[in-house]
Amino acid sequence: MKKTILTAIILTTIALGAQAQRIKGSDTMLPLSQKEAEEFMNVNPSQTVTVTGGGSGVGISALLEGTTDLAQLSRKIKFDEKQKFQSNGKSVKEVIAAYDALAIVTHPSNKVKNLTREQLEDIFTGKIKNWKEVGGDDLAIVPYARETSSGTYEFFKESVLKNKNYMTGIMSMPATGAIIQSISQTKGAIGYVGLAYLNQNVKAIHVSYDQGKTFVEPSVANAKNETYPIVRPLYYYYESASENKVKLFIDFVLSTKGQQIVSEIGFISVR
Repeated sequence: MKKTILTAIILTTIALGAQAQRIKGSDTMLPLSQKEAEEFMNVNPSQTVTVTGGGSGVGISALLEGTTDLAQLSRKIKFDEKQKFQSNGKSVKEVIAAYDALAIVTHPSNKVKNLTREQLEDIFTGKIKNWKEVGGDDLAIVPYARETSSGTYEFFKESVLKNKNYMTGIMSMPATGAIIQSISQTKGAIGYVGLAYLNQNVKAIHVSYDQGKTFVEPSVANAKNETYPIVRPLYYYYESASENKVKLFIDFVLSTKGQQIVSEIGFISVR
């Protein structure tokens, strides 16, 4: 009898110790969450973490529906989203996992190196249509944006466009990788990506938020010293009732090791 009870306790302990967690949402945060999950599972073999993208809006909807444990967002939760949780008798908690600088990128052959916020606003709202209007070649501008469910789409609209609407018919991409690929293949293209996605296939533009007095390159160093202006927090959201399930992973992300991964990926640590 004692042996049976002991076996039951051991099995229960194993069942409780082995947990599967799901993370879903922001495409910007995908490489960060994937690497954090990989290292977390190395340290905690009994834990399984799966990570998928789809956009910040998709992530928060999945959290509401109970199909993910953590929603990764590249924007803050909206008021109406919070209300949906409240109307379902749920509450959410917010964790800032890292910071990200949003880089404006063009085709590598583009001669334009600097753009002001006002010029970017005019490009993405459709007022400026040719690169020669901003000192470049006589070439049509092809702006790329993320899809509307993306937190990056909304942050860019708020920070750069000052909440003005994107131009009608703007090229809308489902993922950041698709923006990089499209811009690398289109000479007149321009778009925006998280700092961690920068590579040799695109050129990062130096940006001015003081009407052309100073132009700053997007980099981790310039984001940290607060000279680069387009910087945002990256969030994890989870249901308050699920805190015990996700706490181990969240603690890992915020640990020295977890924040080292943040820097390695190309984001800015919270420390």
